[in-house]
Amino acid sequence: MEEMEEELKCPVCGSFYREPIILPCSHNICQACARNILVQTPESESPQSRRASGSGVSDYDYLDLDKMSLYSEADSGYGSYGGFASAPTTPCQKSPNGVRVFPPAMPPPATHLSPALASVPRNSCITCPQCHRSLILDDRGLRGFPKNRVLEGVIDRYQQSKAAALKCQLCEKAPKEATVMCEQCDVFYCDPCRLRCHPPRGPLAKHRLVPPAQGRVSRRLSPRKVSTCTDHELENHSMYCVQCKMPVCYQCLEEGKHSSHEVKALGAMWKLHKSQLSQALNGLSDRAKEAKEFLVQLRNMVQQIQENSVEFEACLVAQCDALIDALNRRKAQLLARVNKEHEHKLKVVRDQISHCTVKLRQTTGLMEYCLEVIKENDPSGFLQISDALIRRVHLTEDQWGKGTLTPRMTTDFDLSLDNSPLLQSIHQLDFVQMKIPATPILQLEECCTHNNSATLSWKQPPLSTVPAEGYILELDDGNGGQFREVYVGKETMCTVDGLHFNSTYNARIKAFNKTGVSQYSKTLVLQTSEDTDSEEQTVPFPVPSERLPLRRMSPFSSTLNLQPSFPRRSYFDFRSSPHQLSLHSSLQSLNAPGCNFETQSAPYSQLVDIKKLLAVAWFAFDPGSAHSDIIFSNDNLTVTCSSYDDRVVLGKTGFSKGVHYWELTVDRYDNHPDPAFGVARNNVMKDVMLGKDDKAWAMYVDNNRSWFMHNNSHTNRTEGGITKGATIGVLLDLNRKTLTFFINDEQQGPIAFENVEGLFFPAVSLNRNVQVTLHTGIPVPDCYSSRASIA
Repeated sequence: MEEMEEELKCPVCGSFYREPIILPCSHNICQACARNILVQTPESESPQSRRASGSGVSDYDYLDLDKMSLYSEADSGYGSYGGFASAPTTPCQKSPNGVRVFPPAMPPPATHLSPALASVPRNSCITCPQCHRSLILDDRGLRGFPKNRVLEGVIDRYQQSKAAALKCQLCEKAPKEATVMCEQCDVFYCDPCRLRCHPPRGPLAKHRLVPPAQGRVSRRLSPRKVSTCTDHELENHSMYCVQCKMPVCYQCLEEGKHSSHEVKALGAMWKLHKSQLSQALNGLSDRAKEAKEFLVQLRNMVQQIQENSVEFEACLVAQCDALIDALNRRKAQLLARVNKEHEHKLKVVRDQISHCTVKLRQTTGLMEYCLEVIKENDPSGFLQISDALIRRVHLTEDQWGKGTLTPRMTTDFDLSLDNSPLLQSIHQLDFVQMKIPATPILQLEECCTHNNSATLSWKQPPLSTVPAEGYILELDDGNGGQFREVYVGKETMCTVDGLHFNSTYNARIKAFNKTGVSQYSKTLVLQTSEDTDSEEQTVPFPVPSERLPLRRMSPFSSTLNLQPSFPRRSYFDFRSSPHQLSLHSSLQSLNAPGCNFETQSAPYSQLVDIKKLLAVAWFAFDPGSAHSDIIFSNDNLTVTCSSYDDRVVLGKTGFSKGVHYWELTVDRYDNHPDPAFGVARNNVMKDVMLGKDDKAWAMYVDNNRSWFMHNNSHTNRTEGGITKGATIGVLLDLNRKTLTFFINDEQQGPIAFENVEGLFFPAVSLNRNVQVTLHTGIPVPDCYSSRASIA
């Protein structure tokens, strides 16, 4: 309830309302405060002059604020033409909440009425301190305003609920604890305020002062005042005028003031308005709840921002440290080069010094020897060696003249570090806005499933400013397996055909651009239809051999969680899952169980080139529909039989359109049995050879020859049989309505059956002497593709 306290305080005095009155603008003000902010208007603006001129029709006429300028736009306070008639203009003062008020220059004359109800000067006006609408009072003055008894009751209950000590109501700054309460003034005083404002002399000496607690009890026990009519003080309100939106009494009705107005019982309107207020509060409560949730979100954002800031700072420090480390490593490398150059120069100079020192010692020795020879006086002896000495001197001189006295190395280092690109890069080092696209949002209202197809739609978040170049749609295999890509492109809606009936798939989407890949969206759970007899039933999971734009179609339904009572329709759910950053390539998913995948850019019924329509299907044998004698292994891809009689097993996937090819390898072949391979309806006989009834189209083969059989009719005997390790291929072309067989990659006989239409399941019949393994996801043989293209 503490949040409500501001609603209970007067905008002028800043304290709880005391005898609040309701202004025509629906705001409240204390009676005493209303008298304090009264100002006197010119005579020409009085209600009487307005009525005389015919320009006014209401008892309370709002003033033209442009002409009157009752309050200053600069300080949002109140101004005045002048003081009351008996006093000059007085400067305004500020109330505790900043509203400017005009205290009367003289105290009102003594009267038996309370100060608030005492007479006011003629032509007075009052300006609402909240909305600043001004109005001129009539002859009734402040008594013409209704009293807000409801607000008084709320304040009483609020004050009773507060267990804290009562505070003085006259302290200007920090209210002190009240010591007494005057029952006549109905005011709580502290000792200094009591001595200053309520001295025990004169008329105030007769007032009864009681302790604050007793005063609160007496205030609580005082009888609630009955709301009386403002025009007829002796009459209680009993009716409510709908047009005037105010309670009235019977005397008001008898006087004819509301004769043409709709009047209703006060109690009925009280209940009606209470109901309307409750309904309005419900909507406001919802907004308040949303605001609280929004505040929680903002507080979480504050925490997340702090965490991200710490993380980002650590990342920045790590990046800068990495740059510094790289620079230090490069510095060490460059210093090593400088040291190497330094050592090289020193070695060259030292070697030259050593060489010159030796040469100079030899030259000096030769010079000293020649000087000593010149001192000899023996001419013949001198001439014997003079020629040799002359040659040695010239030779030595020549040796010094061949660059010997030129330094072999300069003192300068011929290394100049080019650091301008690095300095420029450092100066240009700055933050770059992250441009990874935001996580896409799946649009639930546009996502749906129909039979064994699913339509998904997504969009970028509304506040996303980073464009996405494309999207990656991923689905699992309908059995809780890994996610695989089924679409990569720019479209924001696609339809995935060929899903398992009565299966649950998980779908998710992410966006990408040149910068990187966004996080995954939340996982969308899709449930396909339970209608397995539908002609549209195809195959479980699409993984295209090459990426093509998916078929787009209008969503079948925008209803979330469709009930199972709707035929041929499915429902989906939305749930959260941890975001995964790994990306599974479609090539890695080719070994997983899957289904037919169709891509169409033309109308649905239009046939396209076989290479464009080419799709591969992944499926296994179906233990649920097989004969009980069939034995499964290798994840239901390998089958044999425990009986000597032929038993039928079907594939788990049915086909109704497109071109499909699968192969079976013979793992074991004993005693020359004749297994049958082909297609069949879902309700084919399971305890006889395939092709004995009209629900199967098959080729049965032994070790020498083969026959085609349908409805127990044998045709087209063809030479060539099977042995262990042989491969049987089955090609079902529902575009051309044909069925063709292959043995060891060679076509076995002519086209086996034509005009095949409807829903077909891969089928095999065998006994205990045969074991075969199914291979799916195989493209159509090239020989058939070329013939189909020519045709």
